[in-house]
Amino acid sequence: AGDGDCGHTHARAARAIQEWVRARPPPAAPAQLLSALADLLLEEMGGSSGVLYGLFLTAAAQPLHNRSDLPAWADAMDAGIKAMQRYGGAAPGDRTMLDSLCAAREVLQALRTPGANLLQVLATAVQSAEAAAEATRHMEAGAGRASYISSAQLLQPDPGAVAAAAVLRAVLEGLQN
Repeated sequence: AGDGDCGHTHARAARAIQEWVRARPPPAAPAQLLSALADLLLEEMGGSSGVLYGLFLTAAAQPLHNRSDLPAWADAMDAGIKAMQRYGGAAPGDRTMLDSLCAAREVLQALRTPGANLLQVLATAVQSAEAAAEATRHMEAGAGRASYISSAQLLQPDPGAVAAAAVLRAVLEGLQN
C-alpha cells in the first residue's frame, strides 16, 4: 500500500516473533506477554512502527497486571491507543494506523458488556478496522510519513492502517485456531 517500507518492517517483526516463539514458550500471563512483545518489537522491528507498537503494548500491559477479564482487554486497548496518541501525535482521521486501531477500539468496548462473546466482538472489531483502513484511501494525511506527500499521489490506503488491521486479523485467527 506504499513504498514497501511498512511491509518490510512488519515482516521483520513477524519473523522476530516467530523465532521468539520457537525459541521459548511465550509468557502465559497477558501483562507479561504484552510487555515481552513490546521489548521484542522495540528491539527488532525498527522504524516508527516498532516504536509505536512498543509504546502501545507497554501501555496495554498495565491494565492486565492483576486481571485478564474481557473488560480489562478493552481497558488495554484504550491504554495502548492513548499512549500512541500521546507520543506519536496523531489522531483518528490523520490517515495512520490509529484509524484502524480506533475503529477496532470502538467495537471492543462491547467487551465491557456482561456475557460478551470475545470471538464475536473481535471479529466485528477486525471488520471495522479493515473498513477504516480502506477509508484512509480518501483521507488527507495529517501525520506520519504520508503527510509529506501530495494528497494527489496517495492513491492507496495508508500502509500502517492496513498493517494494523492485518495484525488484528492475525490475532483473531490465532484465537480461532
